[in-house]
Amino acid sequence: MPRRSQKKVDTSLSQLIWPQDTELLALEFELVPAKDYDLFPQYTIGLHAWFLEQVRSQDPELSAYLHDGESEKPFTISALNGDITSSGRQIKLSANTSYRWYLTALSSRVQQWMVQWVGNLPEVLDLKNAPLQIRSVSIAHSPTTYAELLESEHSETIALKFLSPTSFRRKGHHFPLPVPVNVFHSYLRRWNDFSGMSFDQDAFLAWVDDHVLITRCQLTTAKVLAGKKGAVTGFTGAIEFALTKDAAKQPEFEQLFFALGKLAPYCGTGHKTTFGLGQTRLGWSSQVVQDLPDVQTVLAKRIEDLTQIFKARRKRTGGERADEIASKWATILARREMGESLQVVAEDLEMPYETVKTYVKLARRALKTEE
Repeated sequence: MPRRSQKKVDTSLSQLIWPQDTELLALEFELVPAKDYDLFPQYTIGLHAWFLEQVRSQDPELSAYLHDGESEKPFTISALNGDITSSGRQIKLSANTSYRWYLTALSSRVQQWMVQWVGNLPEVLDLKNAPLQIRSVSIAHSPTTYAELLESEHSETIALKFLSPTSFRRKGHHFPLPVPVNVFHSYLRRWNDFSGMSFDQDAFLAWVDDHVLITRCQLTTAKVLAGKKGAVTGFTGAIEFALTKDAAKQPEFEQLFFALGKLAPYCGTGHKTTFGLGQTRLGWSSQVVQDLPDVQTVLAKRIEDLTQIFKARRKRTGGERADEIASKWATILARREMGESLQVVAEDLEMPYETVKTYVKLARRALKTEE
């Protein structure tokens, strides 16, 4: 029998050619489900896992580095952008509806792998039993290099839009405010790791603290699920930074300041950018906040509340790694309360099923003790 012809992914190859010396790249995927699908609220774990599996199947050495490397991660992913609604304890994707997904590379090594990958993409992104057809791929942000960012022209201010919840780590807690030192420290870490043009971190951040001003700001905060360790309080909105007159006395830092602003759309802002947080774009907008599905907000709040209860209990009993264990207990119990099977939770968190089963029992026991 003749084989049925398979529909190719429209990668518009003439538009997906970029210079060999590219170091920074952003791709936009158009994904379309063939029918309605329900997803678990932490579905960005699945997007993250799918991408890493794509890398592993073609370049195991690069995959190991992305999994285990101690440096900053040289890629980011977004959540799905489109018509996403709550459906009971899950969120729903609608049939034959386009969803946008963004993937960036922050190093020449990753973008070189992407050159080969986009020429032979799978037809489907399989997101935990929700196959999404990859209808097209295009370039989202112009391919460039760190040197080009450093030498490019700039305006007098930097305006940034935070499209997905954004947060920093401060003294072991989430810090949902775009304080200039936190914002530019976030960018500088990536710059120093991948550009090959390292700047003194302490000196630059002291300069930022002295000379970077916030000229306008419009933000809101939300609790959101991110990665494998519970909920994060993050901000979305827009901010504009400017410099004092004395900033120009250190021209190398002034130049770096504007280069880091242009790096933001590629590297994202804050932490957990490989799980959809911190998506950032250049420019100002008063209407950039994306509503989160109700179920995701509810689950994030439940995980946060449980985490605080379990942290307090484990500190009283002197348990090691108290914060990490408390977060895992909270995530597992909250998702089980929402009706998810422990097998699915174990797979998502990459934990043995028996360990997850034990953790949920311990969490329930601890909760009863508190009550």
